[in-house]
Amino acid sequence: MRPDQSDQSATSAPRTDPSDMQAHILDVLRKRVGKDVHSATPNDWFTATVLTLRDKVIDQWMESTHRTYEAAGKRVYYLSLEFLIGRLLRDALSNMGLTREMEKALRSYGFDLSAIEDLEPDAALGNGGLGRLAACFMESLASLDIPAYGYGIRYVNGMFRQRLDDGWQVELPETWLSHGNPWEFDRRESAYRIGFGGEVVDKGDRVEWLPAEHVEASAVDTPVVGWRGKRVNTLRLWTASALDPIRLDAFNAGDYTGALAEEVRAETLVRVLYPADSSPAGQELRLRQEYFFTSASIQDIVRRHVQTHGNITSLPDKAAIQLNDTHPAVAVAEIMRLLVDVHGLDFGEAWELTRRTVAYTNHTLLPEALESWPLPLFERLLPRHMQIIYAINSRVLREARKAGLDERAIAAISLIDEGGERRVRMANLAFVGAHSVNGVAALHTELMKSTVFSDLHALYPARINNKTNGVTPRRWLQQCNPGLVGVITDAIGPAFLDDAEKLSDLNALAGDAALGERIAEVKRANKVALAGYVRQTMGIRLDPDALFDVQIKRIHEYKRQLLNLIETVALYDQIRSHPERDWVPRVKIFGGKAASSYHNAKLVIKLASDIARRINADPSVGGLLKVVFMPDYNVSKAERIIPAADLSEQISTAGMEASGTGNMKFALNGALTIGTLDGANVEIKDRVGDENIVIFGLTADEVAEKRAGGYDPRSVIEASRELQQAVSAIATGVFSPDDPARYAGLMGGIYEHDWFMVAADFDAYHAAQRRVDRLWEDQAGWREKAIRNIANVGWFSSDRTIGEYARDIWGVGPAS
Repeated sequence: MRPDQSDQSATSAPRTDPSDMQAHILDVLRKRVGKDVHSATPNDWFTATVLTLRDKVIDQWMESTHRTYEAAGKRVYYLSLEFLIGRLLRDALSNMGLTREMEKALRSYGFDLSAIEDLEPDAALGNGGLGRLAACFMESLASLDIPAYGYGIRYVNGMFRQRLDDGWQVELPETWLSHGNPWEFDRRESAYRIGFGGEVVDKGDRVEWLPAEHVEASAVDTPVVGWRGKRVNTLRLWTASALDPIRLDAFNAGDYTGALAEEVRAETLVRVLYPADSSPAGQELRLRQEYFFTSASIQDIVRRHVQTHGNITSLPDKAAIQLNDTHPAVAVAEIMRLLVDVHGLDFGEAWELTRRTVAYTNHTLLPEALESWPLPLFERLLPRHMQIIYAINSRVLREARKAGLDERAIAAISLIDEGGERRVRMANLAFVGAHSVNGVAALHTELMKSTVFSDLHALYPARINNKTNGVTPRRWLQQCNPGLVGVITDAIGPAFLDDAEKLSDLNALAGDAALGERIAEVKRANKVALAGYVRQTMGIRLDPDALFDVQIKRIHEYKRQLLNLIETVALYDQIRSHPERDWVPRVKIFGGKAASSYHNAKLVIKLASDIARRINADPSVGGLLKVVFMPDYNVSKAERIIPAADLSEQISTAGMEASGTGNMKFALNGALTIGTLDGANVEIKDRVGDENIVIFGLTADEVAEKRAGGYDPRSVIEASRELQQAVSAIATGVFSPDDPARYAGLMGGIYEHDWFMVAADFDAYHAAQRRVDRLWEDQAGWREKAIRNIANVGWFSSDRTIGEYARDIWGVGPAS
């Protein structure tokens, strides 16, 4: 039985008698699922379980909403193209304090709660850290009793489900909605028309946009339960439909496909997350998606504000709109359109209100990831918004000239990139249209000021601020690692359940051998469970006593899975060459998806599979080295893997990772980090201490110097015997005998330019891994370091992050 942490406080949500829960489930099964206990399938029992819990959540949801309206205070609106919420049943049960009651009720019918939880599909609403951060933030907003809505898209097929065919990534549609979604509520009364194309006409004292086409956005709401059920907020996702679902004239004329064309066109907006944008059609679909969800969200926010508060000019006092990256940046122009064209404000007043309402979070320093759109495409789809952007740009550039900026800086600040193909710069639009622009780690924020936003920072020096990311400790400790929670509770009491920073009380016990052994026992049990899952799903046997070395994240060259793989090959060579040495047994675990059009990232996945096939079948390395690439990495798999990890790979090229949140999750669960001084690794090092983390490699400044100073990777490779041998083995087909040239180009990129500093950091990384070996051999010392990590990363709770946003950016507090 899982420990029910919510028993530890009298502030829990109202408790339920197990017999009442038992009767409620049976009633729901009969009257809402339409089955009895004899005919119900396991999926029927899952649906009945969710609906039973949902009934109890609804009471808290309505109470939270009533308090918000009675207080007439400010609300937070979080706009994000992704919400990677994972499964909700375990999360909601734990936060409502109903886990034990539900376990007992289901057991009375012969079902195990864990088995029922495993039937829930991961919601296919996101891909990586951006979406998972948004999910953590929504949970923390509710836990801190801050009224909030999350706004996004209800994707039918997500980004994709990953399958590996002979090691190659194959993208398949997600089918998470195939059995419906018992958590959601259709809100058909909250529907808005979204326009595209057309023209803007002069109406004398005003202008009017006459779109050439419309789709309807309709709201679907999911409750987001905070810790101890204190507040339930709303995740509002938009689905799309044509105004007329079928053209009967065309259908009756025999054009059956054409009759449904408008509906198919509308539904395309909500089918897939991040459709490939390598074609003009893909670019147009992405822009349509972003405007669709942003316009619906802004219309909903403005409608609610006017209905509740009457006067549109009080919008900044009652609404805080946070843009999660540049995907919803068109919100700046959309708010302006509504204020000027619909509510009749003059442009200057509308601009002031917009700026006071909007804030923007930047998540990348990669120039190519700062969205921009071809100007002809943008103007064709959104002609009125293009006019507004030109008008905003005129104001901003006048400010820049008045401030004395030179022509180079003015060109960089402009919302229109005039070099080559003219493009609309969405990051610049978000920056100038927001009163706050925040980075997500201290290093990232400073680099924003000196690199991608240096000229805008010079114009608006008070606008950029830092809000280091965090993760919710409910999902990423309490729910995914209950055994560890039980040991910590026995050691320091339950206060850390309500305030993660109280984990610091473990520092006084870090050298306690008995505590270290208990935590090690939990870790080994988690590794046994993961090994069993891998054996069952992949047919690979893992030794739970080996060091579990894990890198699970989106596949990208800057995240440097390739560095890890090359070092794995070097280690493989050394084990074979020196069998007499006492090697530390290792299991290398990889997971992550590559964007469907990202060739090199997909090649890295194939390389990982090829290396795994060769090493895992080689008896000469015995049980000393195993390699596993776990397909279709998602939130639920992370919840299995992270509690079992001994070593957390956070090895991005310094200066390229904004923050990372996996690094926080691993440390919270007692893994040591091997990493560069990048993103939040810097702050983790400062919190846990230099002796409890393994740092290697170039700094961000050193990377910039090498790129600017004629760096020669070929000479670096030739000077490193281990690196040269590993790169040569990969390039010449040792791991790809069916296609010896498969990786020649990938390795050639390292020889020719090594933009991501794989060769430059290899020797330092290889040495750091041998330091890890030495640390692992001292198990008592390793356990102490693990405890120090757990004790000192409570600060990386998303509760702390959201508290800072609320205080410094949004100006909101808990509802009264």
